[in-house]
This record gives sequence, structure tokens and C-alpha cells, in this order.
Amino acid sequence: MECDKKYITIQQLEQHNKAGDLWVSINGKVYNVSDWSKYHPGGETPLLNLAGKDVTDAFTAYHPTTAWQYLNKFFTGYRLKDYEVSEVSKDYRNIIHEFTKAGMFENKGHTAVFTLTSVAAMFGFVFYGVLCCNSLWVHLCSAMVLGMAWIQSAYIGHDSGHYIVMSGHGWNKFVQLITGNCLTGISIAWWKWTHNAHHIACNSLDYDPDLQHIPVFAVSSRLFNSVTSSFYGRKLEFDYMARILISYQHWTFYPIMCVARVNLYIQTLLLLFSKRQVQDRTLNIMGIIVFWTWFPLLVSWLPNWSHRVMFVLTSFVVISIQHVQFCLNHFSANVYVGPPNGNDWFEKQTNGTLDISCSPWMDWFFGH
Repeated sequence: MECDKKYITIQQLEQHNKAGDLWVSINGKVYNVSDWSKYHPGGETPLLNLAGKDVTDAFTAYHPTTAWQYLNKFFTGYRLKDYEVSEVSKDYRNIIHEFTKAGMFENKGHTAVFTLTSVAAMFGFVFYGVLCCNSLWVHLCSAMVLGMAWIQSAYIGHDSGHYIVMSGHGWNKFVQLITGNCLTGISIAWWKWTHNAHHIACNSLDYDPDLQHIPVFAVSSRLFNSVTSSFYGRKLEFDYMARILISYQHWTFYPIMCVARVNLYIQTLLLLFSKRQVQDRTLNIMGIIVFWTWFPLLVSWLPNWSHRVMFVLTSFVVISIQHVQFCLNHFSANVYVGPPNGNDWFEKQTNGTLDISCSPWMDWFFGH
């Protein structure tokens, strides 16, 4: 009965907004996820970014329908007294409901199989070109194909990191480790750590790590005020060096994109060998070892150092297309400071993302 229900206000919910005391609300019901946050598959950071807030839209966006059945064990018994839903959020939830009914979120494994097959074929071409040919032009073509294979590997790793693209969780994790760690040298654990935080607070200058590139790049003049990163837990100092580098970012952007891969390798190693809690740390390290075994051996098979340097640089230049794509999707969109609120989460997602219409073959190339 209504009179038996217990209520708290939004202000009271907001008081439970830190590690060890972390409450959220979903559809007006309040849940205590303080202990669960350490085991959350998406990491603790997304929960901390929305702690003490309504997370209905975010929960709906990033969880399968089967996740709803596990909520009751976290229910505090409280409901939000002043719970209201914005008109935009209502529309968003209606769209999600209609898409779910139409089966648009059902697992379509043939897409993953097609991409994995194309990646295997490209790697086969690369190894044949390097191991069986001596021509510089064949080696350069092999390097271009390797860059394309890395692009497609990253997309299947991305998709498997967001949801189940295979027949089960075990195979899904296997695909993540193969396409991420083993083939590209970038840890799926590092990707989840940063990417989930990015999605929850898309284009927040202080909560989204994908916009925090001081001292090299600045996407907003607000970063000139030395914003404190909630994600990294430190101040993004706009110092003398940052002032010089950023004043030339319109010239340095594309050259840096051509070697941006190196930064991702470094970030992977920094996380895996840090004191942070990392899910499947051992498996991630083993996958990275696989990459740093086959890639140097492949490059060493080339006949001389000029071929080797050109091979690596060419593959990095091709994969830079993907880095530029990611920047285009968000750098040119609206930014804000602070975490999103429950009722404006969807608006900030759309305001912070730029979609670019492509022809069908380009849709495949850019990961759909």
C-alpha cells in the first residue's frame, strides 16, 4: 500500500555520493550499491560519477534487460518523494522500449563473425606480405592493411566491451582479449576504465577522461583555468608548457595523431602495473605479452631498418584515421563542467556527440 512506502528527498539521496556510501535511484526506487561498486563489471568510476543521483537513463542505456532482475537485492526500501522525469527522458525511454520490442538490441552474432573473419584475412595478408615478399611496396601495402586490421579489431573489441556479441560471456571476454590485448596491444581493462567513464559523463571537461589532454590539446578555453580532473584525481595545470603547446595545436594535431598509438601503449602499461584494482589483470598482461611478442618479431623479419621504420610508421598513420574519427565525434561538440544530472543525462549525451553520415562501405570501415 502507498502509506506503507518509505520516501526520501532528492537532497537526502545526494548525501550518499561517495565511495563506501553510494546510493543511486532507478525509476524512483533507491538502491545502495556501496559494496557492489567494487565488483561492478563497468568499474567503480561510472557509479561514483553518478553517485547520489537518478541513473535510470544511464542504467537503461548500458545494461541488458536481464540486469533488472538483480536490482532488488540492493533496494534500500526507500523511494524518491519528489521524483520527476523530464519530457526528453520520457521520450528517450519510450524509444528504448519500442526498439527493444522490435528486437533491435538482440544479439546478432553474424556481424561479429563477419568482422572477425575480415580481421583474420587482413592479418593473413600482412604476414604473407612480410614473410614471403621482399618488395618495399608490398611491405608498405602490408603495413596499410595492418593498420586497417587494427581499426576493425578495435571496433569489435569496443562492441564486445559494451555488450555481448558472442554466444556467451566467456566467448565475449575471449574476443575482448584477442582483439584488444593480443592483436592491438591495448588492454581491454584500460579501455573499459576510461571508456565507461567517458560514456557516463560524455564531454564533461572534469569528468570525461577523453577530453583531458592538457598540456598537449585543449578542446575548450575553460581548461585554461586549470580544471581538476575527477577521473585522474589531479589538477590539469594550464602552465607555461601547456600555453605554448596548445597555441600550436592546430598545427600539431594531425602529426600527433600519427603517433598517438604510442600513448595508448604507455597508458595500458601504466594501468596494468599500477596499484589500482584491475579486473582480469593477469589475463590482460598475458594478452599484452602476446602482442609484444608477435609484433616485434614480425617487424624484425623485414630485410633492413628502413623497411622496418617505414612499416611501423605507415601502420601508425593508417590507424590514426581511427583516432581522428574519435576526436571528430566529440571534440567539436558541446562541453560542460561537472557531472551530468539524472534528468539531463540523455541531453548531455546527444549534445556531446557528433554523428557523421557515411555511405554503407564507410559505415563498415568506421565501425558502424
